[in-house]
Amino acid sequence: MLKIKAADKMVQVMAAWGIDNVYGLPGDSVDTTVEALYRHQDQIKFTQVRHEEVAALAASAHAKLTGRVGVCLSIGGPGAIHLLNGLYDAKMDHAPVVAIVGQVQSQLLNTGFFQEVDTPNLCADVAVYNKLVTSPATLPKLMDEAIRMAYKYQGVSVLTIPDDIPDHKIADNFQPTAGQFQLQRPQAQISEVDQALRMLQHAQKPLVLLGTGARHAQAAAREFVERYALPFIQTMPAKGIIADDHPNALGQIGKLGTKPAYEAMFNADLLILIGTDYPYAPYLNQHIPAIQIDWDPSKIGHRHNVALSLVADAQSALTLLNARGQVVNGRPFLAACQKNMRIWRSWMHDVQNKPHTGVLPSKMFAQLSKTAPKDVVWSVDVGTATSFGARFIDVQPTQKYTISAWLGTMGCALPGGIAAKSVWPQRLVYAICGDGAFAMVMQDFVTAVKYNLPMVVVVLNNKLLAFIEYEQQSAGQQNYAVDLAEIDFAKFAEACGGVGVNVTTDAEFAQALEKYQHPTKPVLINAAVYDEAPLPGKIVKDEAQGYLHFGFDYFKENFQMPKMPPFQEILRQFL
Repeated sequence: MLKIKAADKMVQVMAAWGIDNVYGLPGDSVDTTVEALYRHQDQIKFTQVRHEEVAALAASAHAKLTGRVGVCLSIGGPGAIHLLNGLYDAKMDHAPVVAIVGQVQSQLLNTGFFQEVDTPNLCADVAVYNKLVTSPATLPKLMDEAIRMAYKYQGVSVLTIPDDIPDHKIADNFQPTAGQFQLQRPQAQISEVDQALRMLQHAQKPLVLLGTGARHAQAAAREFVERYALPFIQTMPAKGIIADDHPNALGQIGKLGTKPAYEAMFNADLLILIGTDYPYAPYLNQHIPAIQIDWDPSKIGHRHNVALSLVADAQSALTLLNARGQVVNGRPFLAACQKNMRIWRSWMHDVQNKPHTGVLPSKMFAQLSKTAPKDVVWSVDVGTATSFGARFIDVQPTQKYTISAWLGTMGCALPGGIAAKSVWPQRLVYAICGDGAFAMVMQDFVTAVKYNLPMVVVVLNNKLLAFIEYEQQSAGQQNYAVDLAEIDFAKFAEACGGVGVNVTTDAEFAQALEKYQHPTKPVLINAAVYDEAPLPGKIVKDEAQGYLHFGFDYFKENFQMPKMPPFQEILRQFL
């Protein structure tokens, strides 16, 4: 029987599953695997990063953007520990990721050797599949299972591989299961669909909350809200499943959402949850019945009491709902919601035109949205960028949008941009970051330069952890440790071999966007932004009391009033 190195067979298995890129950093305990990737670089590209966290965040973004398994690689010990942040991002956003983690050689296991860490135990919470490879003959099979389980459970698979294991020769007789694998999702039952239609028929004020579980059902979801005249809210990571500027759209819900979405939620008489496990239960109206559509039965009733559950794939359920019900030509509740949204958008126009110095974030994001091509990829970081992105970027179904939704980890935008540009080299990619978030991963701007990934990175530079600044204020706390030392990120970009641009006005920012619509190398726009408050769409009582407490204590300590958001904005979003 023919013999083959276990590492080579493992790489063949990965290629059979369509894996074409691995994000990682080589090192002693993973060298034999890296050597195999070198031998098969015509099949699978290796993207060398400068920090393992970036590798895992890029693999997670790769999976979220494409629906295909993302793969990251690191040494054991410190490398594996660095991976964890990105692996938790994948776990919490239900992204299929495989992590290849090195380990000391087999004969040194459990001896307390240099960099020996109990990786399977370390990764027990983050992984849906977590194996220590102990035999060369099983390595291809375990990789096959790892990929299959990542897809099946939409989560993280971890293979810990002692470095001597992949170097052994094994019988070349394993056949990958990629060709036989099909992800089976439960199909909707007609009886349940008809019951849902009866509930919808009797409701006067039905409202849809749409999540990422409907991403593969864009057309059916749009037909559903149009057919039955339904206002809808999309969760943050679901932006663009239906166009954000659709006439029935109310934006997002929660702190980063809109006031019309908040008011619609608490005036509705029926809530239809589609493919979402939205975590902020206080922003859901718990006093009305709910219909929940989700393929995962563990999500049913998790956040809201459910009057009717459809444990089914969203495409299946929506297709039947669209086929079996009568068209609703008009609905007063929808008309009222649309009127509220027109008022809200006029308010947001006012926000973009308020007096300011420097670059105004709200205006910046609106400009980005207005000028972006129809196939742009948005990679948005955590912080004020998340807030302004939610409110001022109207994502379209032809575009892609990725954030760290559930983990909310700062530093996700640059790795997301690297992944996006690796997958779609012809598409414009915007990675939008705060200065605090970008500084956490900025070393990997040089990765974009090295691999000729001409994305545009926008840094909101206000020398502040601005989201935390206003978070402290809304909690009634004084601002502390939120100021940041200034970095000239444009000079840094140039030092890495990219293009760096400093902009200090709205006009300069607009000119930079126009100039770099078709960048030939990575571009970093370092924008000196105005410290604009990322106010909640609806300021609730506790937040209003927090702002008052902050202002009173600040006055007592400093004998002057603090800089506050415009009173008109606060009043509009509170009343």
